[in-house]
Amino acid sequence: MDNVQNTVSKEEALLAKFEEKVQAGEAIEPRDWMPEAYRKHLIRQMSQHAHSEVIGMQPEGNWVTRAPSLRAKQILLAKIQDEGGHGLYLYSAAETLGISRKEMIEQLHNGKAKYSNIFNYPSLTWADIGAIGWLVDGAAIVNQVSLQRTSYAPYSRAMVRICKEESFHQRQGYEIMAQMMQGTEEQREMAQDAMNRWWWPSLMMFGPHDTDSPHSADAFRWKIKRHTNDELRQKFIDKTVQQAEVIGLTIPDPDLKWNEAKGCYDYGRIDWEEFNRVIRGNGPCNKQRLDHHKKVHADGAWVREAAEAYKNKHKKQSVNLN
Repeated sequence: MDNVQNTVSKEEALLAKFEEKVQAGEAIEPRDWMPEAYRKHLIRQMSQHAHSEVIGMQPEGNWVTRAPSLRAKQILLAKIQDEGGHGLYLYSAAETLGISRKEMIEQLHNGKAKYSNIFNYPSLTWADIGAIGWLVDGAAIVNQVSLQRTSYAPYSRAMVRICKEESFHQRQGYEIMAQMMQGTEEQREMAQDAMNRWWWPSLMMFGPHDTDSPHSADAFRWKIKRHTNDELRQKFIDKTVQQAEVIGLTIPDPDLKWNEAKGCYDYGRIDWEEFNRVIRGNGPCNKQRLDHHKKVHADGAWVREAAEAYKNKHKKQSVNLN
């Protein structure tokens, strides 16, 4: 009985010290003690973030062979390569929490882990590539800039580099949309159509209202999260409305209007039923995205096996030399 009480007292002391450190704004490193709930929360969030970066390569990869110019193709290839790199940074950061990359991929494939709902929509035209870069990556930047100050140090450090590269992606997308709005009537209609289809899913990227989010309380308590979903969504809307006006695009929201008293835009109701439907796996491209990831992962097994064999071979040689 005494041993149990001592263990509980020790755990409480460690938790109190952890909470004090977090509230003081100090970073948590992988070897620091942390509560199991904090570790699990980070694994869920970081693995979902990593999966989103990798799955997000698919709708853009669909347009590599159909880009309208060599320059556009080069930029798109560089962007897709960046997204793959972001996934690797995040998988590596998540591995510091004691989970393997293999486990994370298995959780994605069996449906235990999720990725951002935005990547379950199709990229139908070249304008969609502009909308993804401008709106989707623009929304990601707003969220990820906040994560540069998250309490878990490896996650925070990964965000610094990712945000720099995402800003390039956002500019690439905006450039595509601006060029199309200066083109033919058909190109302008194509740009507006992409805007109409991607606007609301982009707002959904920030997640539900925090009162409806089961994970927000702990995220704020441990400073994993610094701003509410609604605060970040509002910041994105206020910035993006002005950018749309500059190039002549119309935001597809009849309720959108400037609120002088609040100093921000009021906007219409988000269709959370659609959000939940897509999250549950019933979006336009859920099955296609996951099936493609499973196939490519299986096809690449020989590469992972060869790399492992090479590593083991050189490990043996190193031991023999010693």
